[in-house]
Amino acid sequence: MSRLSVLLLLVLVASAVYLVRTSYESRRLFVQLERERARTTELQVEEERLQIERRSQATHWRVERTAREKLSMRTANASVTQYVKGPVVEAVPPASGVQP
Repeated sequence: MSRLSVLLLLVLVASAVYLVRTSYESRRLFVQLERERARTTELQVEEERLQIERRSQATHWRVERTAREKLSMRTANASVTQYVKGPVVEAVPPASGVQP
């Protein structure tokens, strides 16, 4: 009977160690999951902020102002329009039956 008691004691200790280990691992994974959820929320907020910023940068008014100030562009009108005459190029129909 003594051997059986020792064997059962060893099984009980091994079971307890395994239980403690799995509990610790479960808590560690839960904390990691919560961190990742928080990071996901932060990234979603950042994405929304960047989307708003992108939309504000692409407004017609801002593009026009940037073109005037940084690129020295101006609105086209008849006084600043230059017409260029060049050779007339006729479209050549593709050869029939030949494929590239």
